[in-house]
Amino acid sequence: MSQGKTTTDHGTIRKWAEARGGKPARVKGTGKKDDPGLLRIDCEKPEESLEYISWDDFFEKFEEKKLAFLYQDEPDSRFSKLVHR
Repeated sequence: MSQGKTTTDHGTIRKWAEARGGKPARVKGTGKKDDPGLLRIDCEKPEESLEYISWDDFFEKFEEKKLAFLYQDEPDSRFSKLVHR
């Protein structure tokens, strides 16, 4: 198993997610009006608690909250986590 990597590069995050069938999502019931709330990248079957959002909305909130993307860069790994920078 490889060690985790951390990035804030939008292209790297999107490429990693899409290579695994991942989509940007938010946790339903969090956030208000134009605030998407808690962010996730969903690489599994859609969960009822998640709602897909655009990459633009995802990255806007990602930057606003000063998040970083922790991930394993192995083709079969879907491990990822959003962490504070």
